[in-house]
Amino acid sequence: MRAALYLPILVGGAAACLVPTAGSAQAPTERITRVTVYGTERCPTAGSAGEIVICARRPDNERYRIPKEIRDREATDDPASTSWAERAQSLEYVGRTGIQSCSTVGPGGFTGCWADLVRTARGERAKASAEPGR
Repeated sequence: MRAALYLPILVGGAAACLVPTAGSAQAPTERITRVTVYGTERCPTAGSAGEIVICARRPDNERYRIPKEIRDREATDDPASTSWAERAQSLEYVGRTGIQSCSTVGPGGFTGCWADLVRTARGERAKASAEPGR
């Protein structure tokens, strides 16, 4: 009997949840398109009513170049920008022991340190010749 009393309240509450309110109506979605045009190219027009086209114009001689925002960045020593080949090469010599390891004791002392010195000198020479202006 008590369930019969609460049933109209539950049904009325559920029906009230299904009625759309003014705030729940969805606005049409806008689509924004960003385009870079070069030289005397025309900026494309919007294809539909909900589309916005934003054009950036650059000189024609910039067409096939790396964008200036990226091109003018300074070279960083950030580990995230280091190539995998360089990382693997630097890890090659970590924790080496024994012959050819440049330790202060044992058979690797002289030969390993000499090889390490030669490897370092060659790396410095290659780096110096790769620098512009040399």
